[in-house]
Amino acid sequence: MDRKWVGVLISLVLAAVGTWVLVQYVNGADDRALEGTETVDVLVVSDTIPEGASIDDVSARVERQQVPVTAQAVGSLNSLSSLQGTVTAVALVPGEQVIASRFVTPQQFSETQEFAIPDELLAVTISLSPDRALGGELAPGDLVAVVASFAPFDVTGVDPSLVDPDAEEDANSAIIELPQTPNTSGIIVHKAIVTNVQVEQLPEETTAESAEAQGARLAPTGNLLVTIATEAPYIEKIVFTAEWGSVWLAIEGELAPDEFDQVQSRNLVYRDILTIDDLVAR
Repeated sequence: MDRKWVGVLISLVLAAVGTWVLVQYVNGADDRALEGTETVDVLVVSDTIPEGASIDDVSARVERQQVPVTAQAVGSLNSLSSLQGTVTAVALVPGEQVIASRFVTPQQFSETQEFAIPDELLAVTISLSPDRALGGELAPGDLVAVVASFAPFDVTGVDPSLVDPDAEEDANSAIIELPQTPNTSGIIVHKAIVTNVQVEQLPEETTAESAEAQGARLAPTGNLLVTIATEAPYIEKIVFTAEWGSVWLAIEGELAPDEFDQVQSRNLVYRDILTIDDLVAR
């Protein structure tokens, strides 16, 4: 064989060997990086998974990887066996760990997908503790009344509505004090539509087991992100209350009256309470 061709062949062999060594080195980089670090196996999304995907579809687009314990996401899984019969609640993107809370039953997913926000309404999301949102027993399509509660506002100062821009400075300076507001609660919105409910933190497994043993239903341990739709003026009221007061939601039937009753304060709450003598007399 011509020396020239021998040299070419040797070069190709050396290049192939060099490439193989480089690939093996790169493939082992992750193992070297994790050496001496406590790791855990988790499932990681390898290809985009659309919302509503079945577990069979999910299994073809995830892979098991080792990650440092410190990088393990809360609720991450190393197997899909516990998710049989569920579907993805949202789209999953490559690189994220598979988390149990991102899966729902087909019925729950169907209810969410079937509900659409009416074009004439606005929607806003508020963060509420479970006790302020019916213990988490809300679903898209529910109608709720929004109750606003406010601590006393310090309104000492000038009320802009009382200031006369054309008056002398001395005349306006006399308007310096207004009474402090009382604690108040009252319904500010009727029949707002729940469009979505997200749970920030699910119950601990140990707590869930003990609750189920007692026949109790378990409420979420973290806040709920509740999205509700209503008309624009009421959206403003909800946002103001969430910012400066506190919000409670009350489930509301379609036939419930939608009149706005008097805003409640302590005096009003106690004013109409019947005494024992009144009840006996009846």
